[in-house]
Amino acid sequence: MPYTAQEKKKAISRLRRIRGQAEALERAVDAGTECGLLLQQIAALRGAVNGLMGELLESHLRETFGQDAPKMTAKSRKDNLDDVLTLVRSYLK
Repeated sequence: MPYTAQEKKKAISRLRRIRGQAEALERAVDAGTECGLLLQQIAALRGAVNGLMGELLESHLRETFGQDAPKMTAKSRKDNLDDVLTLVRSYLK
């Protein structure tokens, strides 16, 4: 989760671009655009989503395990790591 105002603004801007790409893709499908061009648009959309996922994952990792992270017991550290690994596994599916 982006916590600073700047991180939040950046994430929202990315989401708006992604929404615009998805809407453009919908219009292209409706217009009967050829498959090669649609695939190009889908690849661009996937890249945008992957970029957002990467930024949020990095922010989450820094927050959870970075220098400024709260002191954790071994169990809470393991639980947090398990949560992050679950996120990464779902992302890689």
